[in-house]
Amino acid sequence: MSQKSKLKKIIRIVILVLILLIFIVTIFYLYNKSKEKPVVFRTETPFVTDIVKKTVATGSIIPRKEIEIKPQVSGIVEEVYVEAGKRVKTGDVIARIRIIPDLVNLNNAEARLDKAKIAYDDAKMNYSREEKLFKQGVVPESEYQQSQIAYRNASQEVDAAEANLELIREGVNKKSGKTTNTLIRSTIAGMILDVPVKVGSNVIETNNFNAGTTIASVADVGDMIFDGKLDETEVGKLKPGMNLMLTVGAIENDTFKATLNYIAPKGVLENGAVQFEIKADVNLKPDQFIRAGYSANADIVLQRVEKVMAIKESLLQFEGDSSYVEVETAPQKFEKRYIRTGLSDGINIQVISGLKGKEKIKVPGYING
Repeated sequence: MSQKSKLKKIIRIVILVLILLIFIVTIFYLYNKSKEKPVVFRTETPFVTDIVKKTVATGSIIPRKEIEIKPQVSGIVEEVYVEAGKRVKTGDVIARIRIIPDLVNLNNAEARLDKAKIAYDDAKMNYSREEKLFKQGVVPESEYQQSQIAYRNASQEVDAAEANLELIREGVNKKSGKTTNTLIRSTIAGMILDVPVKVGSNVIETNNFNAGTTIASVADVGDMIFDGKLDETEVGKLKPGMNLMLTVGAIENDTFKATLNYIAPKGVLENGAVQFEIKADVNLKPDQFIRAGYSANADIVLQRVEKVMAIKESLLQFEGDSSYVEVETAPQKFEKRYIRTGLSDGINIQVISGLKGKEKIKVPGYING
């Protein structure tokens, strides 16, 4: 046999061996793939924990007392003495207004003063004449007294007309001294939250037909409340005096305690749901400061149990009105057991009876081992 024939024969044998090996590997792979993996169920055990059932209300933190300072006269803002963020006391001057007198009222006041002076001059002459005649014994005392009273009334009318004219022109008169309605003063002690007017702005006085122009908003920022809304499905579980924990979006890593003090007796329909207003006193520490208008979420504790046996709520299975779990009795062997449950926080649920602390509970669903 030639060398060439031997080489061909060896190559054929190698090819056949390779084909056989590939066939054997394929059969082995398909066999292993077709075998079912053993089913191994995961298990969990009960644990002891605190369970808190709570709801969340959204709202904002606002001052309990916020006052809008408005002028008692119309005019132009001449000076503004404060800015937002400044603290003021009761009676501190916030702004000064320059009165622009009404021409009709000004004309009437001037005319009244002119008439009062004419009447005064006439009464003065009559009084002087009657005084001389009384001293001479020509007129009786009663007639003299009448002229004296008329003179005093005329003098008083001149003073009143002058004061009225000064008030219309300047907003203050000599007799009132420092008392003037052109100086706008704070009616409470607190912080200036906003000054919506500027020097040169026209302002309107408060009257029966107009609320008037707001000169400044003042509030006591040391006395804040949480003002929020809660859905009708939760509001029935609340009562005044309950504790709230406030989380302010603008303040990280800090919470504020509050006490519920108001629940609205009437709900308001908003976005298809009835919402009830709630208010709570915010308990601020001496060194804490919250800006008015911050948005906040209030966690309201509805129920709480401490150090109770619990399981994950996902382990529960239901049959009619009853709930049960599957307890391991032997390795990977389980039996159905009905249990009595209590408070749930949506993740964990209290187990009142039916389970022991070390028992293993089947997790619904399984993993392959």
